[in-house]
Amino acid sequence: MLPLVLGFGNVLLSDDGAGVKMMESLCSELGGHTALFVDGGTMSFSLLPYVESCAAMLVIDAANINSEPGSVCLFEGVAMDAFLRCTRRRTVHEVGLIDLMDMARLQECLPEKRALLCIQPLHIHWSEQLSDPVSRSLSEGVRQAADLLNRWRAA
Repeated sequence: MLPLVLGFGNVLLSDDGAGVKMMESLCSELGGHTALFVDGGTMSFSLLPYVESCAAMLVIDAANINSEPGSVCLFEGVAMDAFLRCTRRRTVHEVGLIDLMDMARLQECLPEKRALLCIQPLHIHWSEQLSDPVSRSLSEGVRQAADLLNRWRAA
């Protein structure tokens, strides 16, 4: 069973689209046969069938990780859950992702292997272009995502 890679974000809102763009780069680098790559955009509930049918899930999104713009951070398993459950909202898609994961828990299909890869945005406004620091960091995010998928595959 292939791992699920969900790229979240709106590519029309500058750095908010970093998750989708990183997912596309990862697919290009690894090849579409290595995972099920899904542009999650800003959807939530409609993604449940994808989550139900996977054993491993990597979500990629822009989020406030209280770091320099372009910083990349990977949260795995319960660390992902804790990051999403903090009291402050860190990503505009967080509520949808929390709801999606809660629905998967209720249906007893939450992937045991799950991770959230976040990139710190500089700004979110109407533009199809990523900010310079976020654009420069995409390759680091792709590297971390590829390493994680390879580790999951080897386990």
